[in-house]
Amino acid sequence: MRIIALSTIKSFWEGKQQYDDAVQPTLAWYRHALKADWSSPADVKQDFGNASILKDGRAVFNIAGNKYRLIVWINYHYKVVYIRFIGTHTQYDQIDAQTI
Repeated sequence: MRIIALSTIKSFWEGKQQYDDAVQPTLAWYRHALKADWSSPADVKQDFGNASILKDGRAVFNIAGNKYRLIVWINYHYKVVYIRFIGTHTQYDQIDAQTI
C-alpha cells in the first residue's frame, strides 16, 4: 500500500514529549501497512483484527495498546491509504471519524 502521508503521523508526536510512547507503535503500523495488499475491508480486518471498519473506505486503528486512534481512508482500487487523523481517545471523541 502507498501511505499518504507519514508526515501526518510524525507531526502528531514530533517534539511532543507526552506522545513519545506513540512513536514506535505508529511506525510499526506504518511499516506493516506499507507491505500490506488490502483489496477490501476484510483484508484490513485480517491484518488488524481490532481495526474498526467504517463506511466509505474508512478504518480506525488502535495504536499503542488502544491508547491512540488512527483514522485512515483507503482507496482499495489504487492501493492508497490516506491518513486522516491520529490522536488520543479524548481527541478522537471530539471529532467525526466519517468526515475528518
